[in-house]
Amino acid sequence: MARCAVEGGCPSDYLAIALSICSFIVLILWSTFPFLVHKVPRTKGSGFWIPVIQVVASFNLLLSIVMSNNFLKLGERNWWQSCYLWAGWGEGPLGFGLLLSCRITQASQLYFIFVKRRLPLVRSYIFLPLILLPWIAVAAVIHLVKPLSVRCHMRAQWTIPVICFHSLYVAILVAVTAAVHHIEFRFDELKDLWRGILVSAVSIAVWVTAYILNEIYDNITWLEVASRFLLLVVASILVVAFFSISSSQPLLSQISLRRRESREFRTMSQALGIPDSGALAQSEPISRVDPSEPLEKLLLNKRFRQSFMAFADSFLAGESVHFFDELYELSKIPEDDCVRRIYMARHIIEKYIVAGAAMEVNISHKSRQEILSTSNLARPDLFRNALNEIIQLMRTNLARDYWSSMFFLKFQEESNVRSDGYELEQMTGWNFSPRLSSVHGTDDPFHQDHLLKSSGCSNDTTDL
Repeated sequence: MARCAVEGGCPSDYLAIALSICSFIVLILWSTFPFLVHKVPRTKGSGFWIPVIQVVASFNLLLSIVMSNNFLKLGERNWWQSCYLWAGWGEGPLGFGLLLSCRITQASQLYFIFVKRRLPLVRSYIFLPLILLPWIAVAAVIHLVKPLSVRCHMRAQWTIPVICFHSLYVAILVAVTAAVHHIEFRFDELKDLWRGILVSAVSIAVWVTAYILNEIYDNITWLEVASRFLLLVVASILVVAFFSISSSQPLLSQISLRRRESREFRTMSQALGIPDSGALAQSEPISRVDPSEPLEKLLLNKRFRQSFMAFADSFLAGESVHFFDELYELSKIPEDDCVRRIYMARHIIEKYIVAGAAMEVNISHKSRQEILSTSNLARPDLFRNALNEIIQLMRTNLARDYWSSMFFLKFQEESNVRSDGYELEQMTGWNFSPRLSSVHGTDDPFHQDHLLKSSGCSNDTTDL
């Protein structure tokens, strides 16, 4: 016992390593399940790379604990077994610090989007390194001062400040989460944050106890073996508890292993419960269309919109029609339902507006910046100018070819056989005023001259 306590390789050490490997496998399966099983398309931006960084940070944390606490009997020490490499940098900036920083970044995104109702002022790829800078500074100081013993242990005067620094970041995460506690989230983001904080707080309490015992009382053999076993096992629980994909991609929480519902939601409009969203019903009537009607009016017909979308997709130019379709779904959400409007608006921005988006639409820089810099994501006219530009684009590039295509002939044939009437879907909340630019009069998508109705969502100015 005394020898393996110093050199590593105790039976309890290998048991702890096996448990940590199992926890990491669970983490990998949890994070990849929606993409591998349900074929969810990978998104660009922080919604994808922050969870990936969390997985990497979890691996770094577990590996650094194994390497810095002599779990494995490796014989003669080499440069790559340096205490400062694993205990200083691996457990700190690249492990626990990176894991906490990712969660704080996700919580701050929820705060800006749902409390401030705007996109975060600082992009995630800048915000995350800024939060991580103090961890890097502390690791650099430890590396320069070299307070670690040969067995990678610190004295009490170093251990207590390091533990307080860990606790500070947990307190920051609690504070940011508390700032969004009043929001009625649709996809359990708040529950995930609180659940992660609760389990992590209990885990950290046990972890800190084991850490202090392991660092200070390294002359008691059984205590050192037991404390480092507890340290790795609790860290394994911690990394699984901290990972929650729904905080960064709400739609994925609807199709993950945790959901009990048998129904799967493939679109954001379905996940938000927007009426009549999704595929066409077989019993839905087919309406005749008149090519002389304005395109924006014809697109209100669901079957025509589906036919026109299929035509545009066949030319790899369907993003404009898909954009129109999702804006139409957004229009069905009442103006006073701010949370659902923000969900849908953020989804549309990430899918169609941001540079490099999966289905980025061709709109002017002015309209794009107007959307990205908005002070209220729930406002009804957020996409008005972009919509007008897209209507003009579809009218110029797609509409003329559609009337002579097989898609229109097929639609017209079905319309003649199955329907004698012409029905339009009714708009419930899409109120656009004429655009004050190059689009005037009849170019207004809905031919409305009245001003926009004021939104029932008042801005929340609650600060952290």
